[in-house]
Amino acid sequence: MNTILLNEPITANGSVISELTLRRPKVRDYLAIDRLDGSDLAREVALTANLASVAKETIEELDIVDYVKIQEVLRGFFPSQRT
Repeated sequence: MNTILLNEPITANGSVISELTLRRPKVRDYLAIDRLDGSDLAREVALTANLASVAKETIEELDIVDYVKIQEVLRGFFPSQRT
């Protein structure tokens, strides 16, 4: 689990959210987003929402600086591939 402190807290469902915790992805998470229509970014937002156990609308409200921090955590879940 990785917790990201938000620079810009958001409000969702009447609660202030100042941090998000992402669990490590599983293959089933990728299978779920593979079935979704939309852009790669829309799929990434859906994956992020799933890993954080929040609605995708919550992720959509994040400040871009906070979302970039989340993207860095997502990249850290995958080892670099060497050829």
